[in-house]
Amino acid sequence: MTHGMRTDTHMDRINGLRGWRDAAAHYALLPLRVFLGVTFIYAGLDKLTDSAFMKSGGAGSIGDTMRAARDSAAVPALVDLALKAPVGFGYAIAFGELAVGIGTLLGLLGRLAALGGALISLSLWLTVSWATTPYYYGNDLAYLMAWIPLILAGAPYLSVDATWRARRRRRLGGGYR
Repeated sequence: MTHGMRTDTHMDRINGLRGWRDAAAHYALLPLRVFLGVTFIYAGLDKLTDSAFMKSGGAGSIGDTMRAARDSAAVPALVDLALKAPVGFGYAIAFGELAVGIGTLLGLLGRLAALGGALISLSLWLTVSWATTPYYYGNDLAYLMAWIPLILAGAPYLSVDATWRARRRRRLGGGYR
């Protein structure tokens, strides 16, 4: 009988470990979602509240930042486009970062928010941080890579998307349609 008890305890430990692993895998993207969401909200608010940033010229302005990045950008045409209306571009980036951050943090249209974050990160990598050497010192490429799992998985847990999906499932009788 002791052998059976030992086996039951051993199996309980194994099942407990599997349960922990399943739970960890289940919520694995949540820390990434929180980090990117908070970071992008902060970045958007930082731009909107920085009096120097939302100007076409001067130290710390979006205009000066873009002009400084122009000649070293991988895609100078993107910088030229932004330089046609640097303040408008600055507001577009700031509000885009806010929308992406809020969407990611709440899990509201999670894949779309992640795609927006990836596009912002890609555009900043191809322009502002392209010339960073070595490449891993620039954060925009790392942010771009961090968005990919969220594009693929969305926000399946602890999210507005999950709540909507559960309501839709209940309304449709529990099936997937």
